[in-house]
Amino acid sequence: MFTYYLILIGLLLFAVGVGILGGWLRRHPSKHNAEKSSRIMHFLFFAGMGMPFLIGVFYPGLTHFDELVGLKSLPWRTFFLILGILLAVPGLYFLVITNKLLRALGSGANAFRLTKRIVAEDVYKLTRNPMSLGFYLWTIALGLCSGSTFITLVVLLGWIPAHVFFLKYFEELELELRFGESYLEYKKSVPFLIPNFTMLK
Repeated sequence: MFTYYLILIGLLLFAVGVGILGGWLRRHPSKHNAEKSSRIMHFLFFAGMGMPFLIGVFYPGLTHFDELVGLKSLPWRTFFLILGILLAVPGLYFLVITNKLLRALGSGANAFRLTKRIVAEDVYKLTRNPMSLGFYLWTIALGLCSGSTFITLVVLLGWIPAHVFFLKYFEELELELRFGESYLEYKKSVPFLIPNFTMLK
């Protein structure tokens, strides 16, 4: 049960952090504060959401959460396994390609080294948040492939809403402060999350 509580506490820590830092950045808007708070926020993401989940992979294991909390595993095992695989493939693609693009075109490395310019090429022409979309698809896929009702519910009702809150309340402001007009123009022309494939023409 330790990991179960750790996941829920980590999720709460991340969401509260978004609220506090997002509010602070609105009261103290500057490029320097945007960079500083962005590093703190990404630390909270990895510490609050990433690390507890990684621990849960090994203990108790993705397939054991349901029995610990008294839930039944997902029904229609084969259907959800296939659906999970179908979601995992584009999810992993988005995660891999966005990291490559941020390094090559943005001179950054995910959250560990902040990008120095707006990346608006390749999948970033389709959606402003392809990495987040990949994260959502991949984590849903993990819940479905493992057959875990608990993990699937945590992802759908906890992680994704909390992360969308982060994107809308914190990251959009942080990027606006760091990149100014170039980000605002990009924001006007590219959708928030759901890819617009007509933009490939």
